[in-house]
Amino acid sequence: MAAPFRKICLRLSSRLSPGFQAERCTIPRVSACLCSQATSPSAEDGRTDPLKPAQPEFIESKEDFRWVEKLIPRYQVPPIPEHPHYPTPCGWVPPRDPPPDLPYSVRRSRFSHVPVYERFSKGGSRKQTVIQHIEGDIWALEKELEEFLPAIIGRNPAIQVNEVTRKIVIKGLVTEEVKKWLLEKGF
Repeated sequence: MAAPFRKICLRLSSRLSPGFQAERCTIPRVSACLCSQATSPSAEDGRTDPLKPAQPEFIESKEDFRWVEKLIPRYQVPPIPEHPHYPTPCGWVPPRDPPPDLPYSVRRSRFSHVPVYERFSKGGSRKQTVIQHIEGDIWALEKELEEFLPAIIGRNPAIQVNEVTRKIVIKGLVTEEVKKWLLEKGF
């Protein structure tokens, strides 16, 4: 039984390292593992097939699983806690219930934040504001932004609408203003 495995070791080792010596079985590690299993299958572990690895032994401890549960990521975001008054000290405001009756909606992120972000590119010289998670009529939101932003920026904004990714990119940093505007609308 050891002879066929010795041939496998020689074939693998000759492909992996040209200077392999069959007597030593030290280079590479893959062939050393095959040779050690081939030459000495132990009878006490009950394995008859030397290529089948030994199954590690596990100890099942149900009382220690509570420590493991803390490490497992949650699949759902916890519910929003109730506060006595809004905005909270950090400035967070819950979405309006019921949601506003508009042809579009801006869904909150999974941590209940308004999905308006800053994006810098070209070494920080190109500054953009990105609105994500837009559902519904994205073009209606773009028209309302074109009416709202000239008062803040002082000119007509350059707005790019991406229907596939459901994002709107605005040239310039107007992140805080757009967040406040969306919160006033009830998103």
